[in-house]
Amino acid sequence: MTIFAVEYVYDLNRTKDIETLRPQHRAFLSDLNGKGVVIASGPWLDNATPGALLLVRAENHDEAVKALDPDPFHRAHLITRRTARAWKPVIGDIR
Repeated sequence: MTIFAVEYVYDLNRTKDIETLRPQHRAFLSDLNGKGVVIASGPWLDNATPGALLLVRAENHDEAVKALDPDPFHRAHLITRRTARAWKPVIGDIR
């Protein structure tokens, strides 16, 4: 399995909707974490671009993206850009 670094960029005009759906979004990602699909996820802390980074384990790019399609943020069109790139950790505890 390959690890994919997935970046979400959120719609700045829909912050209220993001706040409303955040518990469902986090529950969805927590479920995928329990299944070993999402390794880690969390929001960017700087003010450059609101969004998040997710580390996803999948067979290929399409499967990584497909695993995140049911995300409540994605279904509600709160993500303006979603990119996934295969990533190979060479140092650290992520395997």
